[in-house]
Amino acid sequence: MSGREKFDRDLTTLLSRLTRETDLEVENKLNMLKDWLIKLHTENIVKINHSVMELVCAKYLILKGYEVQIEYILNPILTCDLYAIKGLGNEIVEIETGFIPPEHALAPLTYTSARLASKIIRYSSFAGKFTLGVPPHYILPFPPALAKQPRNRTTQEIQDIKKLCDKYYQKPPVLTEDIQNARIQEIYIIDVDRAKVQEIDPEAYLKRAIQKGIAFNYMPPDI
Repeated sequence: MSGREKFDRDLTTLLSRLTRETDLEVENKLNMLKDWLIKLHTENIVKINHSVMELVCAKYLILKGYEVQIEYILNPILTCDLYAIKGLGNEIVEIETGFIPPEHALAPLTYTSARLASKIIRYSSFAGKFTLGVPPHYILPFPPALAKQPRNRTTQEIQDIKKLCDKYYQKPPVLTEDIQNARIQEIYIIDVDRAKVQEIDPEAYLKRAIQKGIAFNYMPPDI
């Protein structure tokens, strides 16, 4: 079986689970998104572990009354995973699987923290609501200051986030003003096994991580 055939088979299997108790309209919308992902896969743009999470999340948003697009182009350098519109409002969801590129194997926590911070800062400027989607087995190590209301963010926190992002992202760099205004409003815990999504507030998410004994020092000594 070719990679394309396996991708198609896996998405079809997932769709059968997602549409088991949905009406025809929801089923048709999900099938259109599935077909779009298959097309993108033939162009080597998407991977299966990412795509299945996008589809589970898409169903969740569709059932909430949103019109959903996947791999939506925001500008010449930014494409978001899910772009959802309801009425005059919009929501952007970025999926995080925890993948670390080999070139960052010696600083995985620092790199992931910078990637998440950069995503929150860049994408939230396009969104009425910005959300990160994550599988249940992975804890997101984003800077806690970005879960705060912007007005509660200190100058030192902004400077630390700027320094962190500049270590990996300088073309273009994130702007101090954008860090000040950025915010993540929601986290979706996407359970592909059960085809379910759980919403959690970012501050509550970080508190839960601390309660489990997980603490992130996202600023290493050499920054």
